[in-house]
Amino acid sequence: MTTYRQAGVDIEAGDELVKRITPLVRSTFRPEVLTELGGFGGLFRFQASRYADPVLVSGTDGVGTKLKIAFLMDRHDTVGIDLVAMCVNDVAVSGAEPLFFLDYFATGKLAVPKAEAVVKGVAEGCRQAGCALIGGETAEMPSFYAEGEYDLAGFAVGVVDRPKIIDGKTIQPGDAIIGLASTGLHSNGYSLARRVLLEDGGLTLESRVSDLDRSLGDVLLTPTRIYAKQIMALAADYPIKGIAHITGGGLTENIPRILPDGCLARLHRGAWPVPAIFTLLKKMGRIESDEMHRVFNMGIGLVLVVPAAQAEAVIARAAELGDRGYRIGEIVAGEGEGRVDYVGAEGA
Repeated sequence: MTTYRQAGVDIEAGDELVKRITPLVRSTFRPEVLTELGGFGGLFRFQASRYADPVLVSGTDGVGTKLKIAFLMDRHDTVGIDLVAMCVNDVAVSGAEPLFFLDYFATGKLAVPKAEAVVKGVAEGCRQAGCALIGGETAEMPSFYAEGEYDLAGFAVGVVDRPKIIDGKTIQPGDAIIGLASTGLHSNGYSLARRVLLEDGGLTLESRVSDLDRSLGDVLLTPTRIYAKQIMALAADYPIKGIAHITGGGLTENIPRILPDGCLARLHRGAWPVPAIFTLLKKMGRIESDEMHRVFNMGIGLVLVVPAAQAEAVIARAAELGDRGYRIGEIVAGEGEGRVDYVGAEGA
């Protein structure tokens, strides 16, 4: 008699995982959650009466090859934070409050402690964002993934009142560009980073490199900053015209996504501190500055466009919320494909 276990799928391990993660999931619940873990769908009582004209905002993403660093270090309790961050930050830049989150964890053979650590990070990310983890999927697929490896994907839903949507339409020349500091690479550019630092550069994740305050592995595995609550607080008090989450494509390709026709973003190199990891990457990989700004966030995880007269107040309020902000440029009139213009002293 052939069993599912013999085919490589361990149902008992899946049941054990559910038991372990149930308290983690419950710790993220909001009053609107009407379900328990294990149902076919997550139930969330959407209170439309709180809004004049509610608009749902959704986003989905993954962690990408940053997972390779987690595999090499055998450390799995932070990539779940990255997963939530990549989704909820995209939702929040529209001015939306993240409501709930679902995750997808797929692996060849389910290792319960490892999967539990991943979900622990997802739950922590949801708590940071203020959203509920109301469901997910654990898929065990023998021979589909390399031994000890897995993949992650996530899905977030938020809500914003239609009159309060932040979409960049009112951005105009003269507005100020503010950058909020990133915690490092966040979750983008890791294929290039691994190539430069580990494969070609001969470093290891245990390497202690000059100017880095921790081991290389610790720096690379630093979780992505979650900005959702800060965005909501800033938008409640100040006229935020546009917000860009700086992910794949870096500053060069993400800022133009919020610019209306006739507007260009002029950024001043040297207006913000570039973390040492980017300087190391540029030097070891002999990467051109244009490429660095097209691939990496360069120390800026979120960009806000505000009226120039409000810039310093927004930066001060961001600091009160725990984020370092910098006035990194301004909006100028212009047309063309290159929507970001870098001026000033050469950066990393």
